[in-house]
Amino acid sequence: MKNPFTAPGKIILFGEHAVVYGKPAIAIPVSGMRASAWSEPGEGKLTINALDLNEKIGLENKASQFSVLAQALLAKTKQKEPNLTINLTSKLPQGSGMGSSAATSTAVCKALSNYLGVDLEHNQISELVFDAEKIVHGTPSGIDNTVVAYESPVYFVKGEDPLTFDSGRNFYLVIGDTGIEASTKETVGNVRKLWEKEPNLMNGYFDEIANVTEGGKMAIEEGNKEAVGELMNKNHELLNKIGVGHPLLEKLVDLTLDAGALGAKLTGGGGGGNMVALANNAEEQAEICEKITEAGYRAYQTTFGED
Repeated sequence: MKNPFTAPGKIILFGEHAVVYGKPAIAIPVSGMRASAWSEPGEGKLTINALDLNEKIGLENKASQFSVLAQALLAKTKQKEPNLTINLTSKLPQGSGMGSSAATSTAVCKALSNYLGVDLEHNQISELVFDAEKIVHGTPSGIDNTVVAYESPVYFVKGEDPLTFDSGRNFYLVIGDTGIEASTKETVGNVRKLWEKEPNLMNGYFDEIANVTEGGKMAIEEGNKEAVGELMNKNHELLNKIGVGHPLLEKLVDLTLDAGALGAKLTGGGGGGNMVALANNAEEQAEICEKITEAGYRAYQTTFGED
């Protein structure tokens, strides 16, 4: 593999579910887990060789995010279809709320634009990937493509442009996977039913989650890991109150807190899926990760921010 172009995954650190009701959320790049794309001479046309799916995708495939992206990039740069194969592989699990489709599209976008001799800005990559994401998600929020293209924390409110912001230090995270595939659509629907039944109660919880998210942004910018950890715990409690918890998520959260995590919470839709824990340093990050794998679950280590 010659120098691949890569893009990170993402997770929601604060504000999931409340974001649907106009409250802010914070997503962060998962720099330790990436999609990679690299080009080689083609077979007479442009082909995206998705190695993990064992699938070759040409420009004629209108149902693929990659062909939509490539067509848009060629149109934007007024270039003809090159004789090129772009190989693509990813360490990100699909359908896990970790931004797999945005990461793979971004890696392909970088590899193709490099071959075409075009230097794209972060915002241009983000826009191209956003349009391609519509093939996968219908009406994407814009959060995934922004986090992935800028590789920076993003503060997001529905209907507004996502804002990137800087982190005051390096944060060490461990992501634990319950192994239960949970439908975000389903958990979002369940929260909606509760909200329709008890609007005042649920709006109160959403307001509390919004306060936690605002505090989280400040704590990340200040590099205050203890405060970030405390707010993660608080956010997790509130997510349980709105009914998106799961016994296995609880098990992994408790296990990581017992192992010394500063904070831990479910991330994404809930009802299964993933949780995330904040470690004090790289050494403790490795120990927490080991505890999760010893218990029989998949775990990933990642960092974000500045040293």
